[in-house]
Amino acid sequence: MEAKVTENKKNKLIFELKGADHTVCNILKTELWNDDHVKTATYSIKHPQISSPEFIIETDGSATPKSALTSAVNRLKKVSDKFRKEITSEL
Repeated sequence: MEAKVTENKKNKLIFELKGADHTVCNILKTELWNDDHVKTATYSIKHPQISSPEFIIETDGSATPKSALTSAVNRLKKVSDKFRKEITSEL
C-alpha cells in the first residue's frame, strides 16, 4: 500500500491509500474512532474499480491527525501480531 497526502493541515489530514480495499479501510477507520482526539475518521471510494480510497482524519487539536493515524496503525499491528501468534499456536 502507498499513501499519497493530498491535504495536510494542523487538524486535518486527507490522503489516498493506494492498494487498499474496504477491509483495511474499515478496520483503520474503526481504530481511529477509538482515539478521543479524533473528531472525524472516514473514507470514500468514488469508483470501486478505478479509484483509491480517500481518507479524511480530523482531530480536536490536542493531537495531530498524523500522530492519531500512527497510533492507530501501531495498535492494529499489535492486535494483528497477537492474533497471528494465537492462531499459529492453535494449528
